[in-house]
Formats: sequence, structure tokens, C-alpha cells
Amino acid sequence: MARKPVPGNTVFKGVTMASLAGVSSISGIVWMRGPDLTSVVDHSRKDDRTSAVSSRPWLWILTLASVAAAGYFAWPRLRLPLHQTPSAATSARERPSPPVPVTTATARAGSLDVFLNGLGVVTPIYTVTVKSRVDGQVMELHYHEGQPVNQGDLLVQIDPRPYAVQLAQAQGQSSKDQAVLANARTDLARYEKLWSQNAIPQQQLATQQSLVKQYEANLQSDQAQIDAAKLNLVYCRITAPITGRVGLRLVDPGNIIHAGDNTGLVVITQLDPISVIFTIGEDQIQEVLPKLASGRHPRVEAWDRELKHRLASGTLNTIDNQIDQTTGTVKLRAEFDNAQNLLFPSQFVNARVLVERKSGITVVPMAAIQRGPQSTYVYLVQPGGAVSVRDVAVGITENDMAEITSGLSPGDIVVTDGVDKLQQGTRIVERGPAAARKPRSAR
Repeated sequence: MARKPVPGNTVFKGVTMASLAGVSSISGIVWMRGPDLTSVVDHSRKDDRTSAVSSRPWLWILTLASVAAAGYFAWPRLRLPLHQTPSAATSARERPSPPVPVTTATARAGSLDVFLNGLGVVTPIYTVTVKSRVDGQVMELHYHEGQPVNQGDLLVQIDPRPYAVQLAQAQGQSSKDQAVLANARTDLARYEKLWSQNAIPQQQLATQQSLVKQYEANLQSDQAQIDAAKLNLVYCRITAPITGRVGLRLVDPGNIIHAGDNTGLVVITQLDPISVIFTIGEDQIQEVLPKLASGRHPRVEAWDRELKHRLASGTLNTIDNQIDQTTGTVKLRAEFDNAQNLLFPSQFVNARVLVERKSGITVVPMAAIQRGPQSTYVYLVQPGGAVSVRDVAVGITENDMAEITSGLSPGDIVVTDGVDKLQQGTRIVERGPAAARKPRSAR
């Protein structure tokens, strides 16, 4: 006689689900485990079992709620280390945090220079392309590429022989014309004597006088030819017109050159002194122009491209006579001593014109200034070793120093390094002995 199925259990050929499935509960968490029942399930009653499970959704909801409750109450205990109790964790949170190591600096009274910055290019004061004034063959080069030369040094020797021959011809023609002139003057003296005796007509005397003047003019022309030939001989020796540095040679010995050639023989560039042409905005002209008009020449500094190294210091010479309408800027020229050749022609530099020096101001390192979304502030060190947030107003900046117009006084100590872990009231400790950090341009 077949046994009726117990409600909640399903019979599979005499085996109940209750006997095959075990239920375990640990801390309110339920795990379902059981063997693989695929070999004992009666496939003929599979549809009936599925419909029975789906008809009781409240069982699954209850199971999920139990798991969530167990996790909620078990999680605080699982977070604690095995050796720590809840009371120990509470006491650890109440323990004060250690001081934050920082570096500090002292605000002090000093001075800062006010500069106008402009982009500039190193431009030689003189650049000469040496060309030949005569035609001829290059015989010798008396310089090396890149060699410094002085004004008057011999650079190129052109073959002088054709011009020496021209000089000899001019001198010979001059000697011939001098003899003809002497004879004409003798005849003139004779004709003047005969005319005084009414022996010859006056026309003959006048003709002889004109002939003498003609020969004198020929003699002057001969002298000009002699001077031209001598000058060509001078031009065969090409010398340096300025003191500077020669570039790469543009002609080799043996080449035939002409006075009308577009290409020169060599380029000489003056390197010391040298100038920088730079630009400033049209709104800044009035800060510079009055100083030039009064005869003063403001100091100008030339810095490298990254504004890390000062290359040279010079003076402002002049300002251009018009504004570039396309850029709204005006050009200025400053002159620099360049004995060490730190400035090179066509080099890009940053030019800085000194227009003012502010003295008696409060200065701090730029590293102490923090910028927030609503204000600019510093971390001020209090006497008790804690820091407070102090809003400040920043004026001019120069190098790594900044002017504080309000918010600090000389003698106040501010944090310059280690600010990422600070907030209002944080205790600090100095990393090393606090030293006064003086600005590079403060005096």
C-alpha cells in the first residue's frame, strides 16, 4: 500500500526530499546542501514539483531577509581585529593623532623689484656681409671659420697683378702728358712775347693758351687713373670692417669673384656688446617712456627660455617710434656686455625691464601661499604648535617670493612644505631647524 506524500516533501521512488536535503544554520545564515538528485528524480513528476515551488514565493523572501539580517549584525564584529575588542577600538579613535612634520618660513620685511616681462631675440648691433669691390681671383684666405677678428685684420687676398699693370699704364700716360704740357707752356711764353711786339695775331696767342689748359686737364685725368689703380690695389686686400666673429666661409681660394656678386665672401657679426630686441604691451609704454625721456636707462635682464637662469644684465637703450597694430606691442632695444658669449645671435630670451623697487613690504616664499576656490590663504603656525588658516592678499611676485599686502606681519611663521595633511588646528612639528629664507631679490 503506497504511503501518501507528506506536505512540503516530495516522494521520489520511496526517497523524500527531507531525507536528501539538509538544513544548517550558523549565526542566522541558512545553507542548503544535498546530493546530486538528477539520477533519482522521477522525470514524469517534474512539472508537478516546479508548480509547487513557484506557488510558495514567501519562502524565498523569508530566506533572503534572514541572510541580510545576519550580515548586518555580524559585520561590526568581523571588522575588528581578532585581538581587539570594541572598547579598544573606541579608545584608539579617541587617542590624539601624531604631529604632522612640516617645513616653515618666517615672514619678514624686505623689498621686491617690479619688472615688465617681454619676449625677445638676441640681435647683433652690427652684422656685415663682406663683399669684394674688384674682380679677380681669390689667392689667400687669412682667417679660420668662427675666428674672432678685429677691425682692419686681413681676411682675403685677391690677385693684385692686373691692377698693378693698370697703375703702371696710368703712370706712363701721366709722364707723357706732363711732357706735352711742358712744351705747350714753353710755346705759350714765346707767343706772349711775340704778341707784345705785335708779331703774331692775338688769335694765335689765345689758341695756345687754350691748348695749355687742355694739357693740364689731361694731366689731372692721368692722376685720377693713377689713384684709381692704387685704390684697386688696396681693394685686393679685403680687411675686416668691424670687430666681431666670422662665420662659415662662402668662397674658397682659386675662385673668381666679381664686384657685382650677390653672395659675399664672409659674414662678420659683432658679439660684444650685443643687443636684445623685445616687445611689451602698448599699455605698458608709459611705465618706460618717462624714464628714457629723463635720460635714465632702466636695467634689463636677459633670462633663458624657461626663466631659470639669468644670462646677462644690461640697460635699455631705446624704444621704437610706433606700435605694431597687428599685435598691440612696441619694440625695445637693450644692450648687454657679452664677454662670455652667453648671448648668441637669434637666440630666444625673456627680457625683464626694471621699472620700480618696492621697499618695506612683507614677503614670504611662494610655497607658503595656498589657493582655494574662494580665497588665498596660508597656514599660520600658532604659539602652541598648531596651525590656523589665515586668508591673505598677494601683491607682486618675484622669483620664489611674494608680497603680502594684508593678512600677515613680519615675524609670522607660515608652513611652506607638508601642507597636504593640514587643516584648521592640526598640530605640527618642524622637520629641521627653522631658518630664515631670504628672497633672492629682497634686500
